[in-house]
Amino acid sequence: MPNTDDLAARLDLSAAVDLEPYRTPGANLDDVDPGDVGPYAGVGGKKAAKHDLKRLIAHLAKRQRLFYADGRFALLLVLQAMDAGGKDGTIRRALSGLNPQGVHVTSFKAPTEVELAHDFLWRVHARTPRRGQIGVFNRSHYEDVLIARVAELVPEATWRARYAHINAFEALLRDAGTSLLKVYLHVGHDEQAERLRKRLEDPERHWKFDAADLAARAQWDVYHEAYAEAFSRCGPADAPWLIVPADRKWYRDVVVVTALVEALDALPLRWPQPKVDVADFEGLV
Repeated sequence: MPNTDDLAARLDLSAAVDLEPYRTPGANLDDVDPGDVGPYAGVGGKKAAKHDLKRLIAHLAKRQRLFYADGRFALLLVLQAMDAGGKDGTIRRALSGLNPQGVHVTSFKAPTEVELAHDFLWRVHARTPRRGQIGVFNRSHYEDVLIARVAELVPEATWRARYAHINAFEALLRDAGTSLLKVYLHVGHDEQAERLRKRLEDPERHWKFDAADLAARAQWDVYHEAYAEAFSRCGPADAPWLIVPADRKWYRDVVVVTALVEALDALPLRWPQPKVDVADFEGLV
């Protein structure tokens, strides 16, 4: 059976988004414009991006089918953002073409009493994807060097030691066959304000509003400092972060799906061998 992991089986991304300017360690929050739209600037750019997104999603769905059948690898998409950064929308739109049987989404909230009685990675490790599965973390273990730092939930010595623990944890996952795609949805200060206002003005969005979002917004610079250090300490070339411009949702989706396609295309996927000689059964059905 031919191996489909060849150039002919891959999507030509030559005219699409170049992810390199958004990857750490080269990129940082000051370098990436949250309003950037890459190659889609100008008249007709949004329409072209939506066309490319459909093409990317269709290809991603095909690759997921092979990825699931192969069953030797796992993929973990880590999503982080400031409040109203678009994590839920990214999950809903960028993963819309995938088979839900092969995707598991975990939204990490404040740790429970049981979780707090263990090390900070205990609850995270249990939710990493099995081989053949795509796991999505809506917030993640990085909250333990973000909100834990800003809100002073633990001593500085504790959260500073966690950078090394996170790097070791992610190395363990990679060694076990899990590809990590760590994405920060980079929304601008003004765009965040507009999205929070919509939550207050639209009755159908009231449920999404939390007063804590305003408290976090008041600490915008402090959070950005925490994110910047997390990217610096836990964003090496072999486990980079992707800082995605997220003011324009349609461009954000193209970038994230492009990254997912590249992650799956980088794997040496192949169809598994049949358990029987199918030639023996030809003509019997």
